[in-house]
Amino acid sequence: MWARFIEMEKLNSKLYVQNCYIIKENERLRKKAQILNQENQQLLLELKQKLSKTKNPNGSNQGSNNSLSTSSSASGQS
Repeated sequence: MWARFIEMEKLNSKLYVQNCYIIKENERLRKKAQILNQENQQLLLELKQKLSKTKNPNGSNQGSNNSLSTSSSASGQS
């Protein structure tokens, strides 16, 4: 009976360490995703500005640049 208890404790400890590693890796990946999302939003803004300048050099046709829109669902935030 004690052997089974010790075996279960060892397994529990091993699973705990694995879980801690997974949590740490998840946090690292979440931070990386946030950084990539910020970079993506900045690049999208720059692209919109360039398209706006090329399509509307005199300020006409405003509102026709709605094909590029940001989406909060694509931000990776939960």
